Amino acid sequence: MDETLLRSLTPGVLGILVRRGADFAAAEDAVQDALVEAVRVWPDEPPRDPKGWLVTVAWRRFLDAARADTARRRREDLVEEEPAPGPVLTVDDTLQLYFLCAHPSLTPSSAVALTLRAVGGLTTRQIAQAYLVPEATMAQRISRAKRTVSRVRFDRPGDVATVLRVLYLVFNEGYSGDVDLAAEAIRLTRQLAAAIDHPEVAGLLALMLLHHARRAARTAPDGSLVPLAEQDRGRWDTASIAEGIEILQAALARDRLGEYQAQAAVAALHADARTAEETDWVQIVEWYDELVRLTDSPVVRLNRAVAVGQADGPRAGLAELAALDASLPRHTAVAAYLHERDGDLATAERLYAEAARAAPGLAERDHLIRQAARLHTRRSR
Repeated sequence: MDETLLRSLTPGVLGILVRRGADFAAAEDAVQDALVEAVRVWPDEPPRDPKGWLVTVAWRRFLDAARADTARRRREDLVEEEPAPGPVLTVDDTLQLYFLCAHPSLTPSSAVALTLRAVGGLTTRQIAQAYLVPEATMAQRISRAKRTVSRVRFDRPGDVATVLRVLYLVFNEGYSGDVDLAAEAIRLTRQLAAAIDHPEVAGLLALMLLHHARRAARTAPDGSLVPLAEQDRGRWDTASIAEGIEILQAALARDRLGEYQAQAAVAALHADARTAEETDWVQIVEWYDELVRLTDSPVVRLNRAVAVGQADGPRAGLAELAALDASLPRHTAVAAYLHERDGDLATAERLYAEAARAAPGLAERDHLIRQAARLHTRRSR
């Protein structure tokens, strides 16, 4: 399969669908579906006219999706005429759509992916990066989810855990600056917290508020990233921090610890430190131990390695890092940071440059390039 050929044909196929009357978002979905089908079919049955094949398949997928969308709207109109179960009655249409996309007929991962794409506005690539999977794999997962929900009635909303996962990922993508969705995620999570009395809903809201409180200090006037240790803490939103900590304390007092409460506890310890040097890294490591127990996430283990490097020294952090998969996103950047703290500037410079080449976003790439250049200048003196 020639992936370069597929990438080169994609813009032209997308343009043809738009000229035929498809809106851009729907055309993009249809082309993604066609690309997935090409990956499956072409190795055994290569077409004589690849572009024509992609246009034909993508246009059929667009028409199928348009028909399914019309049928979905009819089903939703019927649902609106019936009493909706649970607490969703008190929230707006957007949050209702989150629950409806988290349909019981879907697996949690498929429900999250579908909601992020259909309601959250994230691209397939952004969702794939959040799940640490190839873009083609995520496109296929979303396509399957669309086909599944096109055949069901939207009369059974999904579970709260799935909706929380979606809101968490939407906030993270918005907080990165690539798509400004963070404020909307906070708004919806506030509504959910008002409707559902659950410590993990409160934990997620606290986590969002604590992270959002630092947003103004995360970038310099030129748009470059400012690491947490170098941020001007006077620019942090103290009202949001106070609210987040109050919500978190009330949730933790219920003794039903979950992933979002533990993450919020880490954020609260950062927010509570008057300076970077006063950060209680020992407590942060303990909270990461809880998170590892709750999630067994490789990303959590990576963050824990950073915390161990702060609490017990960089070599302890590097020892933790050595046990993790080196292909994990940001693994190389963490290694560079820990090697710099350990005094190995040559290795740190090389790793910063390597991490920059693999960075998922422009701001992060530029930050890593600056770090490499800073060490190069320092070593040249």
